[in-house]
Amino acid sequence: MAKKNYVIDTSVFLSDADALFSYGNNDVFIPLKVLEEVDKHKKRQDSVGFNARKIIKHLDGLRSKGSLTKGIRPEQGKGVIKVVDHDFHGIPNNSLDLTIPDHIILSSALRVQKDWPKRKTTVVSRDINMRVIANSLGLETDDYVTTQVIDDADKLYDGFAEILVDDQIIEHFYAGEEITLDEEQGIRLYPNQFLMLQSSANPKKTALCRFNAPHMPLRAVPQKWGDLSWGIKPRNKEQGFAYDLLFDDNIPLITLIGKAGSGKTLMAIAAGMEQTLGMQKNKYKKIVVSRPVQPLGKDIGFLPGSMNEKMLPWLMPIQDNLQNIMGNDRTMLKSYLDNGQIEIEALTYIRGRSISNAFVIIDEAQNLTAHEVKTIITRIGDNTKIVLTGDIEQIDNIYTNETSNGLAYAVERFKTYELSGHVTFKRGERSKLATLAAKIL
Repeated sequence: MAKKNYVIDTSVFLSDADALFSYGNNDVFIPLKVLEEVDKHKKRQDSVGFNARKIIKHLDGLRSKGSLTKGIRPEQGKGVIKVVDHDFHGIPNNSLDLTIPDHIILSSALRVQKDWPKRKTTVVSRDINMRVIANSLGLETDDYVTTQVIDDADKLYDGFAEILVDDQIIEHFYAGEEITLDEEQGIRLYPNQFLMLQSSANPKKTALCRFNAPHMPLRAVPQKWGDLSWGIKPRNKEQGFAYDLLFDDNIPLITLIGKAGSGKTLMAIAAGMEQTLGMQKNKYKKIVVSRPVQPLGKDIGFLPGSMNEKMLPWLMPIQDNLQNIMGNDRTMLKSYLDNGQIEIEALTYIRGRSISNAFVIIDEAQNLTAHEVKTIITRIGDNTKIVLTGDIEQIDNIYTNETSNGLAYAVERFKTYELSGHVTFKRGERSKLATLAAKIL
């Protein structure tokens, strides 16, 4: 296979610092302007800042081996890594502007293409507009998608399946007999996947259950939840599925995906409060809630006040749900915050922590990267349940998309393990207007 040249854009390194070593025996070119752009992000306290610092360390390690401007052959492959400056001479129609960073980077790519006319030169960028401009200049382009876990968002595991069975199986299931499913059913099932058994003779005859493993009995999904301290009960089958997972001590990781108003965050908070602040014997000592600081992506240190005061503007959706559950009792909410039973945590500073005996809720998790999700989940200690909620159709983080965001990454990576469970919410329950808006707008 002919050797190729790859010119790497800033957006690639800020989403994955190890992208430098992803091109095997091909040559990798880093525009000088990219280094300047990366340097501007190194002080950020999020995954972008982490990747900026990491790529700088990678390049410093290569620099110690020789001059990057002459090209260095890393140990990971036979290709050369080289820093290249821009060249505005010979640009068609003077179409690039020296004052625009993206244009300077594309100028560097044109220089690489001119210096190696017999070799294919490709600009790799996560910025769609950058790729469009590059194509208009006659440059080949690629997106960087190594963290992509699925080809299409519609193929994301939804935690639910419908299975046709004999009429007698449903009767036996309701009679309390043990029913098992195996590979002969012709469908791939995952641990803690919810099923709707449907009679082949009567489509209206169904049963809801949860699959554990082949040759293990199906588990009935509770239809009634008795007396709950805070009074929040499921309104549809997906919310019931979520409660079944949220109250299961054997499942420490739960992912909930759904459109605005589907109740995913409310269910998570209500289940956390029942098991932390309820009238029964409590399983956890505190509730820890957080969400990514989006869309600005700035360190919360720019905001005045204590940690709680800094985070509250970003956590208003969480606070709205808490007040809804408590009947708008702000005094009670303040009391729980003051005594530490409800803790507001900044994701910015979660690295290094070990969170034990807690019910952790990470809202808007679709704005996290795969690296950030890994960082958060690896902080979870003993007797702790973590719930990731979000809507993959509403992503504000420019370094992720529907198929590569941290929430989708967690869903796909954990779906084969018994320690996790997933539910995709289908219906809106906030109001008729909210449901209609989510559908038609």
